[in-house]
Amino acid sequence: MAEIIRMPKMSDTMEEGVIAAWLKKVGDEVKPGDILAEVETDKATMELESYDEGVLLHIGVQEKDAVPVNGVIAIIGEKGENITDLLKEIEGGGSPSSKKEDKKEEVSSEETKEEAPKEKPEAAPKPAKTEDVDISGIHATVITMPKMSDTMTEGTISSWLKKVGDEIKSGDILAEVETDKATMELESYEDGTLLYIGVEAGDSVEIDGVIAIIGEKGADFEKLLQAQKSKNTASEAPSKEVASEEKTAEKPAEPKAKESTKDAPVSEVAQPSSENGRIKASPLAKKMASDKGIDISLVKGSGEAGRIVMRDIETFDPASIKKPAAPAAAATSQGAAPVAIGQESFREEKVSQMRKTIAKRLAESKFTAPHFYLTMEINMDKAIEARKSMNEISPVKISFNDMVIKAAAASLRQHPKVNTSWLGDKIRYNDHIHIGMAVAVEEGLLVPVIRFADSKSLSQISNEAKSLGGKAKNKELQPKDWEGNTFTISNLGMFGIDEFTAIVNPPDACIMAIGGIKETAIVKDGQIKIGNLMKVTLSCDHRVVDGAVGSAFLQTFKSLLEDPVRILI
Repeated sequence: MAEIIRMPKMSDTMEEGVIAAWLKKVGDEVKPGDILAEVETDKATMELESYDEGVLLHIGVQEKDAVPVNGVIAIIGEKGENITDLLKEIEGGGSPSSKKEDKKEEVSSEETKEEAPKEKPEAAPKPAKTEDVDISGIHATVITMPKMSDTMTEGTISSWLKKVGDEIKSGDILAEVETDKATMELESYEDGTLLYIGVEAGDSVEIDGVIAIIGEKGADFEKLLQAQKSKNTASEAPSKEVASEEKTAEKPAEPKAKESTKDAPVSEVAQPSSENGRIKASPLAKKMASDKGIDISLVKGSGEAGRIVMRDIETFDPASIKKPAAPAAAATSQGAAPVAIGQESFREEKVSQMRKTIAKRLAESKFTAPHFYLTMEINMDKAIEARKSMNEISPVKISFNDMVIKAAAASLRQHPKVNTSWLGDKIRYNDHIHIGMAVAVEEGLLVPVIRFADSKSLSQISNEAKSLGGKAKNKELQPKDWEGNTFTISNLGMFGIDEFTAIVNPPDACIMAIGGIKETAIVKDGQIKIGNLMKVTLSCDHRVVDGAVGSAFLQTFKSLLEDPVRILI
């Protein structure tokens, strides 16, 4: 008897899984313990093991597609077993089980009533069968929007690096996708021809939405689109299904017209060592070129597919290259119309995914969590002397921000009630200390995390902070770099800000705002002296942290920075 394989819950926070790769195909013999597929969860990529023996009769989720926990993934049964009825029930939105089958047998008098409304929905399984045929016969694969971060709900196609008709190889970058965290590259895992693009550059698409189709040249991808559409609308009313299928049938024609208009501008902006206007270079090469003041578009790449690598920057001779940028600059200056005096003007830009998420999360935090603020002045005279002494022997340059992170981590160890999270019906007390470090980037704000900060030395914190800060500004952060903070520090002192308040960064209970070190007159032992003061403001979620708890934390933090030797104990 056929057994349905469902998506298991592989972590405590998992709501859905993405099939990263199928390791078995329809018709393969499967034994208990065999690995069916690799599943990408919200935590990691894990192996999906079979507990049944038989033949893989059906695969219900394509690679790179997401399926909710307990959703149907595949069917295993005896070779040649008829699973048509089982598929119809699954695609019709039913939950196939022995109990439901028993109920259908018991309620025989209502069979005619049940069959009547199901006559039209039966049209849904037909496209589903076509989808199976299309995948095996047409040899084309639907590319959908992957979930690139834990909070991502949709992605914006920043730019397409390939166009319809291009040959694609596994590992090629199809497009740049702007998520709520960063701009990331969408890599192809398929070989073939780019047959269809479903989302224009600048437009957004929800997770699992169709982005493109890759397959054999000349393959009939329209049937594949119809199958995908019918799969998504199988549970809708018959009238809606008909309308959806009509729109789906017309949909493939639209992008072709748009693609033809897009091809011309792409070729116009093409530069050396680039493809479709995008400079193909490694992150290290980009950083080296930026540090050396080299226009990377003039460098000829020697890496795979013309990719610019580190050695190309090291051996680059600007004198041997004639810059082609002058015509572009001239064209820009000619195209810019002078603005008349007194003329009103403005420009509008689409809100980036990062800015959308910042707005949503901080608005929720500000208007949901009852904030209160505690401000304290800290004498940094000894910290300045200690930093100067440390940097004489430290392998990396230690900053005041590094000292703040270390002192905060040590203070959290003494005041664990500050290192907490509000979970609605319970409070989480974190035993580990992960410090989030707010970093300003062009599109907004990122918070990379320094993990186990209390157990790291100042030089280790400094090295990690510099590395994460560079990754944030170069949009190279990975999900593991920004997840898991238990406390956050926002430092605007380097911008000349004396004092400010910050909004709590969920799920933290507190965030500390660090102002600049300012030379000012202070009273010490009854005498006025010149000292270096730094103001810090602790923003607290009053649902979790009370004023006395926050004040005690700040007193410890102050004592550690005013006598930095204590940080090292």
